[in-house]
Amino acid sequence: MSFPRDYNAAADFIDRHVAAGRGDHPAFIDHERTLTYGGLDAASRKAGDMLTRTLGLRREERVALLLLDSVDYPAVFWGAIRAGVVPVLLNTLLAAAQYQYMLNDSRARVLIVSAPLLPAVADIINETGVEKVVVAGGEAGAYLSLSDLLDKASDDFATAPTVSDEVAFWLYSSGSTGNPKGTMHIHSSLMETALTYGNRVLGIRPEDKVFSAAKIFFAYGLGNSITFPMAVGATTVLFNGRPTPDAVFETMEAHQPSLFFGVPTLYAAILANPACTPQNGSDALRLCVSAGEALPEEVGKTWKSRFGVDIIDGVGSTEMLHIFLSNAPDDVRYGTQGRAVPGYTLRLIGEDGADVAGGEIGELLVDGQSSSIGYWNQREKSRAIFEGRWTRTGDKYFCDDEGYYHICGRTDDMFKVSGIWVSPFEVEAALIAHAAVLEAGVVAHEDEDGLTKPKAFVILKDGVSPDGLYDELKEHVKAKIGKWKYPRWIEFVDTLPKTATGKIQRFKLRSPK
Repeated sequence: MSFPRDYNAAADFIDRHVAAGRGDHPAFIDHERTLTYGGLDAASRKAGDMLTRTLGLRREERVALLLLDSVDYPAVFWGAIRAGVVPVLLNTLLAAAQYQYMLNDSRARVLIVSAPLLPAVADIINETGVEKVVVAGGEAGAYLSLSDLLDKASDDFATAPTVSDEVAFWLYSSGSTGNPKGTMHIHSSLMETALTYGNRVLGIRPEDKVFSAAKIFFAYGLGNSITFPMAVGATTVLFNGRPTPDAVFETMEAHQPSLFFGVPTLYAAILANPACTPQNGSDALRLCVSAGEALPEEVGKTWKSRFGVDIIDGVGSTEMLHIFLSNAPDDVRYGTQGRAVPGYTLRLIGEDGADVAGGEIGELLVDGQSSSIGYWNQREKSRAIFEGRWTRTGDKYFCDDEGYYHICGRTDDMFKVSGIWVSPFEVEAALIAHAAVLEAGVVAHEDEDGLTKPKAFVILKDGVSPDGLYDELKEHVKAKIGKWKYPRWIEFVDTLPKTATGKIQRFKLRSPK
């Protein structure tokens, strides 16, 4: 795909629909408001005017967004892009010290924050370079009010003459180890993901109504809620709360989405909740999507049998902006993560950098136009991940004879037992296939002789007692995937450490204290 040099993503995603007469079509629905494409056009222009004329931001300067999912989010996000200002999307689930790091790292002069999230940053704002704080969706107190500023702003605002290769926005990596990295994406990358995964895998269409449990600040959630539906003029339902099974099904029943995006732990929790039945969900549901962590085969098959709708599992990254390897609606192979999304090329390489033979395990590299241009002020890390056209994922896979990719785990999560590679994910999937298990995390652990063996941390389903399960689960794994792969130790726990995107932080399980 090629883009003209003179290109602003806001014009492509908003103005195009208004010009085509779709201005009255709903773009976003939250718990209290509906925003049409025409309304978003005006709101984004007001936001652009507010950011530049009122708040004094200039082209290429950053504005930090710490926002819950509501119609304010797309208005401000697109307003910044329309103005040539760079929105930096911040995770809403972090601690004050992490916000202090990211605000200083990004050098954002303005912070726009949802009122319920203000206490998380109130004590550290003076320790950053933030000059102005704007509060959305509640009392602003001593700070500026987003609604007041937008009321006073003008919608007579001209779109900045940006170029397609210009930085449009930042996302911060989840930071599973160390500080998160500011990942920079250009204007054309949004439409790149829409024309590849959104169009050629999801087949998204204007009449679709989308609901994503993953929030907008995730690369996954940004594509689900904003990029894909807006590319075709569809409608998104925004939910600003915690996506519990009950809350998800209440939203489904109220709004009847046709596309739902979740993560594996949420799908498993829904299946374990007796109140989550097809009758209490969406009759319009035609497809579900999973990402963030590999979907266990048992979860996918059980979901299909209960709800009559497939979950297509895929893998993406902050660096690539969205999913580049996926199952497809007409090509679902549970237990795999499918094939390359059209528009992307994949490689598996060994430790020597050469391509591995078919069926062998290697690190996954991906080539696609949506790749980040690099990490902000992290040259060595950028050089380690972005190698010309190729982006390293840090994930180990093997590709079977039919061309389907099977995840084995993160490069640093893999380990050998008796000289044979063991995939933590494979052992976890085997454990989850047991009727008593809700979730599992597996890591390498040394026995008294210093030999490495699997150790499992297991969350049982509600009401299930661990009595008798210690040995039963070991035998279950032996029968499922092989005698040398079974966990020698099993610890029953209430929670597993995870990133905000739902990935198990196995390094914390390796060193739980």
